[in-house]
Amino acid sequence: MPDKKDIAIEEILKKPEVQKVTSNVNREVIERRKNIPEMCEVFSSPRVRLKETDEFSFEIDREARRQLPSIIDNKVEIVTSETAGDKDFIRQYDKARRIGIVFSGGPAPGGHNVIAGLYDAARKANPDTIIYGFQLGPDGIIENNTIELTNELIDTHRNMGGFYMIKTGRTKIDTKQKMALARVTCKKLKLDALVIVGGDDSNTNAAFLAQEMYKDGIQVIGVPKTIDGDVQVRDSKGNVLCAISFGFHSAARSFANEISNLCSDCSSDVKYWHICKVMGRVASHLALEVALQTHANMTLIGEDLSDYVDKRRITEAQKTGTLDFSAYGMTLRHLSRMICDGIVRRSAVGKNYGVIVIPEGVLEFINEIQVFIVKLNTIIAEYNNTHDTFFHSDYPLLEDKIEYLRRLGRHSEENGGSITIWNTRDDDLFNDLPDFFKEGLLTERDSHGNFQFSLVETDKVLMGLVTDYLNILMEKGIYKLGIDVEYYKKTLKNEGLDPDYYGPVLFKNYNESQFLLFKESIISIKTLKNSLVKTGALGDEANIPPSIEKIYKKSVPNFRTQTHFYGYDGRGSDPTRFDCTFTYNLGLTVFALIANGTTGQMAAIKNLEQEFSKWMPIGIPIAPMMHLEERKGKLALVLEKSIVDINSVAFRVVKANREKWLAAEPGSDNFRRPGPIRFTGKSEEDRPITLVLNAIKNDCQSPVP
Repeated sequence: MPDKKDIAIEEILKKPEVQKVTSNVNREVIERRKNIPEMCEVFSSPRVRLKETDEFSFEIDREARRQLPSIIDNKVEIVTSETAGDKDFIRQYDKARRIGIVFSGGPAPGGHNVIAGLYDAARKANPDTIIYGFQLGPDGIIENNTIELTNELIDTHRNMGGFYMIKTGRTKIDTKQKMALARVTCKKLKLDALVIVGGDDSNTNAAFLAQEMYKDGIQVIGVPKTIDGDVQVRDSKGNVLCAISFGFHSAARSFANEISNLCSDCSSDVKYWHICKVMGRVASHLALEVALQTHANMTLIGEDLSDYVDKRRITEAQKTGTLDFSAYGMTLRHLSRMICDGIVRRSAVGKNYGVIVIPEGVLEFINEIQVFIVKLNTIIAEYNNTHDTFFHSDYPLLEDKIEYLRRLGRHSEENGGSITIWNTRDDDLFNDLPDFFKEGLLTERDSHGNFQFSLVETDKVLMGLVTDYLNILMEKGIYKLGIDVEYYKKTLKNEGLDPDYYGPVLFKNYNESQFLLFKESIISIKTLKNSLVKTGALGDEANIPPSIEKIYKKSVPNFRTQTHFYGYDGRGSDPTRFDCTFTYNLGLTVFALIANGTTGQMAAIKNLEQEFSKWMPIGIPIAPMMHLEERKGKLALVLEKSIVDINSVAFRVVKANREKWLAAEPGSDNFRRPGPIRFTGKSEEDRPITLVLNAIKNDCQSPVP
C-alpha cells in the first residue's frame, strides 16, 4: 500500500470550503449587514417637521432654570410628515451639514444603528453632509480625535452589536476646562450639531453642552442608551414618553438565554443551585425581564424588597405600645430566610436544585446596607472635603479604614453620642459582617460618587447567610430531601423488607405524599438507629438494614451552588430585531431634530410598548427633566434614574407567578426557553415582555394583596 503524503497546510488553507467556514463573516453577519430595519411611517415623507405640543409638562427645578436658561423652556416635539414645505424650509433642511456623534459610557446593543439611521437620513437630505465619529468616547471630543464616517464603515456595522465602530469611554465633560476644550473642538470642526449617545449622566452632559454652545449655534442632541433600562421618561402626569432605553431588550435576551441553559442543566443533573447575578445597580428592570423570559425559580426584585413591611414585628411592637421602625424595609437576615424557605420547600419534593436571579444592586435595597452606605459615603465625602488628600489614599488597607471608623465610634461615645454619624453600635454591627463585604462597602466610589456594587460579591454575601441558616435547619431536621415513595418501596422490597411496616417509623408524612420526609428527630445515622430501636423495628445490637441506611443518606441534602455574573456579555451582544429597529429610528429622529434646528433635546420613540405601527418619533426636552441629587457629597443637576414600579402590570404578573415558578411541588418545573438572539427567522418577540405587559390597560387600581 503506497504511503499517503499529508497535504501541506498552505494548500488546505487555500481551499474555498476551508476559507468559508473559517471566515469571520458568516451567514448571520451577512443577513444582519444587508438588512435595513423598518422605518416609522413618518420617515417615508421627503422631509419631516417638528410640532411642539403642550400636552406634556414637567415640574421644573429652580436650579435647572438657573443653570440652563437657554433650553429650559423647550417643549416635547413630535416628528410630523412634510410633503411640500416652503423654499426656506427646504433650503434649511437640505443643506450640507457637519455632524459629530459620540458614544458615552458602557456599550449597549444597537448603538451602531443609531449612527446608521443618522447617516442615512443626513446623506439622503444632502450627500455632501459629513458625519464625524468621536473616538473613545467624550475624550475624543476633548482631544479632537475623530474619524470621518463612510458608506463602507456604516455598512460593515449595520445591525451589529458593540460600539467598536468608534469605541466608547466614560470620561465626563463636567468641568469648565473640559467644557471649553469640547467647545473648541466643535468650533474647529465647524460642527452644526453634536450627538451624544449615553445614559442619564451622558444626557445630563448633553444638556450642559447644549447650554454652553447655544450662542455658537451648535446643536446638541442626546440619545437614551443603557442596558439597565433605567433611562425612562414620564411627564409630571405620568404619561410615558420613553418606555425604555435601547440595548435593554438585547441584554435581557442574552442573559435569559444563558440562564435558561442553566435551568436545563440544573434540572438534568439535579445537584446545583445556580445563583445568577445580572447587571442593574440602581434598578431591577433586567432581573424582572429575565424572570419573565426564563421563569427562574426565584427572582429578587430590589424595589419590592425596599417596600417590604414585617407585619409580625409591627404586631409584636404594638403589644408593648411601641413602634418598631426596623420592621419597615427588608433586612439581609430576613432576605436570606426567604431564600432558604424556597430551597427547603423544593427540597421537600425532591428538588434540591434550582435557579435564583439576583439584580446586581439588590443590596442597595436592604435596610441596614442602605444605612451603612449613606453613613460611609458621608464619612468619606466629609474626609475628602476637609483634607488635602483622599480617604482611600490615606487609608489604603482594610484594617486602616476599620480603625479609622473605630476611632470615630469611640469619639462619639466619649462625647456622649453628640457625634452620631458613626457610633459604637454602628461599629459593632459593621464588624459582624464578613471581611470581604466590609472591604466592598469601603471600596472607592466610582466616577459618579456611587457605591460600586459590581465590585461586591452580592451572591457570596447572600448565599453565605443562606448556607449558614440551611445548616441550622438541617440540624433541626427541617431541611431534608424528599424521597419518592415508589423509589422507597422498591428499594426496601429488593432487600425483602416491608415498606409499609417501616414507613410510619421513618417518615412524618407516610401515605400522605408522593415525596416522603424523614421525621425531624432523625438527623443522623445515630438518631436513625435510635428511632428504629425505640419503635421495636430494630434490635439494640442489630445493624441498620442497608436499604434503610441508603434511603436515609439520600434524604440528606447537599447544598451546592454555582455562581454566575451576567453583564459584559449582554451589553456586547448583537441586538435583537426590536433594538435594531428601535435604534435605527432613533438615528432618523436625531436627524429630524437637527434638520429642524432644535437643541437640548433627547431623541426618543413614544409608544414603544405598542405595536410598531403606533411608534411615534419625538424630541424630549432634557433640561426640564433634571433635578438636584447628591453626587460625591454635593448637590448636582442630573436626570433621575427610573426604578421598577411595583404597581406595574409586569411586576404584578411576576409576583402572581412566584409560587408557580418556584414549583415547590411534585412534577416538572415551569422553565421557559427564550432561545438565542437570531437575526435570521422571526421567532423573537417583537418587544420586551415587560413592555408588552405594561401596555395592558390596568382597570383595577387596587394593589395586589
